Amino acid sequence: MDSKLQIISGEFRGRKLKLSGDARPTQNLARGAIFNSLAGILLEPYIKINAWDAFAGSGALGIEVLSRYRDSTVIFTDVSAVSVRAITENVHDIDWARYKIEKSDAASRIWKHAHKVNLVFVDPPYSQPDLGVDFINKLADAGFHGIVVQEIESNVEYTPDATKWEILRDKKYGRARFLILRRI
Repeated sequence: MDSKLQIISGEFRGRKLKLSGDARPTQNLARGAIFNSLAGILLEPYIKINAWDAFAGSGALGIEVLSRYRDSTVIFTDVSAVSVRAITENVHDIDWARYKIEKSDAASRIWKHAHKVNLVFVDPPYSQPDLGVDFINKLADAGFHGIVVQEIESNVEYTPDATKWEILRDKKYGRARFLILRRI
């Protein structure tokens, strides 16, 4: 499905992204704000980012990483075949060595990917808020050390486990709430 969703900055700036029919993508304005916050947190503009777009949908967050950070790599996971097709179309001309797409449940891949990445986007369906909460707790238990960007619906009462996560940012954009967390 065509959309107004596009890459905000970097090498692929302006690229229009296709969506699956059931996608709820992170909107352009919110995505731009997230990456502006991440730039200050990551500190080093040339840091090698190995990211995981865990509930990828259109792949917009992971593609934004590929666009902004030249030497970055991204793992995309999604359970929906329609979403996997959309991601595949959205990365069609990007060097295939920079990304991997898996049609799988993100939670089942935690032990496989937690040690490979330093940035994880956790954006499960709003109808399943516990999915993201459980995911980041398992991610911490799997030995992940890095930054997590977690998106939840703004009306959901939630505070990450303070023994596992430091909250670096907590910001609402309309219906969405974004938490940027660092593994303690």
